[in-house]
Amino acid sequence: MLVKVFGSAVYGVEAMTITIEVDLATGTTGYFIVGLPDNAVKESIERILSAIKNNGFERPRTKVVVNMAPADVKKAGSAYDLPIAIGMLAATGQIPAEGLEEYIIMGELSLDGAVQPIKGSLPMAIQARTEKFKGFILPKQNAREAALVNNLEVYGVDHISEVTGFFNKTQELKPLVVNTREEFFEAQSNFDVDFNDVKGQENVKRALEIAAAGGHNAILIGPPGAGKTMLAKRLPTILPPLSLHEALETTKIHSVAGKLPVNTSLIARRPFRSPHHTISDAALVGGGGIPQPGEISLAHNGVLFLDELPEFKRTVLEVMRQPMEERRVSISRAKLSIDFPASFMLIASMNPCPCGYFNHPEKECTCTPVVVHRYLNKISGPLLDRIDLHVEVTPVPFNELSSQKNSETSDNVRERVIKAREIQAKRFENEPGVYCNAQMGSKLLKEICVINNIGQNLLKTAMDRLNLSARAYDRILKVSRTIADLAGSEDIRPEHLAEAIQYRSLDREGWAG
Repeated sequence: MLVKVFGSAVYGVEAMTITIEVDLATGTTGYFIVGLPDNAVKESIERILSAIKNNGFERPRTKVVVNMAPADVKKAGSAYDLPIAIGMLAATGQIPAEGLEEYIIMGELSLDGAVQPIKGSLPMAIQARTEKFKGFILPKQNAREAALVNNLEVYGVDHISEVTGFFNKTQELKPLVVNTREEFFEAQSNFDVDFNDVKGQENVKRALEIAAAGGHNAILIGPPGAGKTMLAKRLPTILPPLSLHEALETTKIHSVAGKLPVNTSLIARRPFRSPHHTISDAALVGGGGIPQPGEISLAHNGVLFLDELPEFKRTVLEVMRQPMEERRVSISRAKLSIDFPASFMLIASMNPCPCGYFNHPEKECTCTPVVVHRYLNKISGPLLDRIDLHVEVTPVPFNELSSQKNSETSDNVRERVIKAREIQAKRFENEPGVYCNAQMGSKLLKEICVINNIGQNLLKTAMDRLNLSARAYDRILKVSRTIADLAGSEDIRPEHLAEAIQYRSLDREGWAG
């Protein structure tokens, strides 16, 4: 008897339906899986047969052929255990085959029949609804993320017996319903940290507010213990809240990577990713035989924080350059090419020298000028070219640390950032792919960042006296446009330019002695 069961496979952040055909043939007992299965799929036979036997069903005593179509697409992972098991039980007549064609079924099986969680439930559910399937049967731990998709019945199960009982009509399964909007808006402003936790550092807070308002990348330079990491971790608290579309896009990426917390439906807050400096190229940008998203994609619509930037391998930093510009990463293999979104804000931190105390007001630096230059040169010019704000972080004096004065809260800063982003959204409404000032190209820069004669003279003087490089020119204009938006000004004034100029520390010749 031939039975068809439907599963799903994820490639990139999209899913495709897989038809699992189970056929009982005459001949000696044997179990064969065809259709480009990987080792995890081939090994599933032993798990499936044990789960069938341990739940009181008869294992097939004839030749069994399982075909996974389309046969020219590689099938990977253990999530096909449950649909193959259900197909075998239907083919041997132990459960009815009627109705199987209405459902996508996915799940990994334990030897006792327990159903284990899988990756990529959300894109699978979206594809199931697109192809007009009635429902989706999957592990209970993944049911909440799949239940985000409306017009699709989502059944979360803990054991194979629940699935067999459902098709035998001896057990009722209730579809899970999630109030997406209510949960989403409740969790949006629920942060564990706040800007008012930070004592002093008002200049750095201001720089991060500008970065958030314009979507600018920033680098924090200062000695150990000055608060660089603490400030960076609080940046998501002042970014505009995710829209539902952005939240869904972000959740899909985390679902595919298996990074979504158990029993989570939707990511409501902007992600903050902070990989260790020993990370590999593939782990940062994505990769693998069947490409998986890397850290830059997991930071999509959020913040990627690289602590101690010069300690990262140069090759790792260089592979980020193109994704930072294009806001997506393309990973090509011999048989497939996959695009992952990667629109993130880069926040980096670094010491000013190997010992960390160059320009320190109290402690003496032990590094020679040559050593300092060599240390700073670990960051290439093209990468630095993509960072708009260079912010010097100085240690906080004792009187500020011990002060009982309350600092400004993240909510207050966030309100100003949202107003600035609304101005930019209106400005770029006819420019596809441009949502904030940091994304402006040279053509838009000429149209939008117009400065008067006083501003031109100020900028010329600054570039001459501070020996700023040519690449600093466009960055200063973009940042000054954001500062003007925060001030509610239609024009870029000299004071906006003056503030933007001070955020180009690493462009100054002689900055490191």
